[in-house]
Amino acid sequence: ALISLLDDTDEEVVSHVTLKLLDFGEAVLPLLEDRYLAETQPGIQAKIHDIIDQIHQGGLKESLTRWAKNGGKDLFEGIYLIARFRYPDLNKQTLDNQLDKIKLDAWLELNYQLASLDKVRILNYVFYDVHGFKGNIDDYHAPDNSFINRVLETKKGNPISMAIIYSIVAQRLNIPIFGVNLPQHFILGYKDDSLLKGNSSFKGNIFMDYNIPGEVLFYINAFNKGAIFNKWNIDQFLKQLNVKPHHIYYEPCSNVDILMRVCRNLIFSYEKLNDTLRVQGVQDMVNILQPYASIP
Repeated sequence: ALISLLDDTDEEVVSHVTLKLLDFGEAVLPLLEDRYLAETQPGIQAKIHDIIDQIHQGGLKESLTRWAKNGGKDLFEGIYLIARFRYPDLNKQTLDNQLDKIKLDAWLELNYQLASLDKVRILNYVFYDVHGFKGNIDDYHAPDNSFINRVLETKKGNPISMAIIYSIVAQRLNIPIFGVNLPQHFILGYKDDSLLKGNSSFKGNIFMDYNIPGEVLFYINAFNKGAIFNKWNIDQFLKQLNVKPHHIYYEPCSNVDILMRVCRNLIFSYEKLNDTLRVQGVQDMVNILQPYASIP
């Protein structure tokens, strides 16, 4: 009955009804969606669409706050929430299945006695040759490069989205590969796995702690077909940028920091498109993550 009052001529009534519907939150979404589909007046449809959108965003912000407060342990959960900003009806299980397919293909090739570099060569073969992932050089700043569902679908992404998918798959196979926050680039670090108990079980770990003991053995550029490089290469890269070396450029970063970087990329993408509404929406997510991040 409340929804039918959205076509009231009294703006105060409409405003009151809108606030009431927003209070109900996600519980009222099915009714709003049904009414949206049945509605013939574009003006009313637009109002309903706006309420649906606000409810989605409210639920997303709550989930993101909870994720960050709890330490942001599951990178997949975090990047799924970011994708829901643009694709609110995204099915998490579908994404999970897509990641598990890549994981299965790698697991079938892997032997856990292999040296670290050989494990990465297998991951590279599965990721780039079998599944065909590649950096999106043609449309580098497109917002879709930051959303995991679109990257899994198109097999194209930016450095950070490629690195995220690569590291999630690796960690599910108990291979300690984590994101490293370089200025103007995002790479992966392979931590010393000699301290880890070999795990040849397909189940593996859903996620690993980036703070596990051990040195970073080498680095991986997920954007460039998994190219392997070392600390000296990072030194040279920083020199070119005229940036002073800092330990954060060499060590794995937290999942909250990774999501902050994704959001900053998105803000840049939406600013290029003059989409001020979405810039503000992503900035709201940055504000949620900021208190839990270790980068400014």
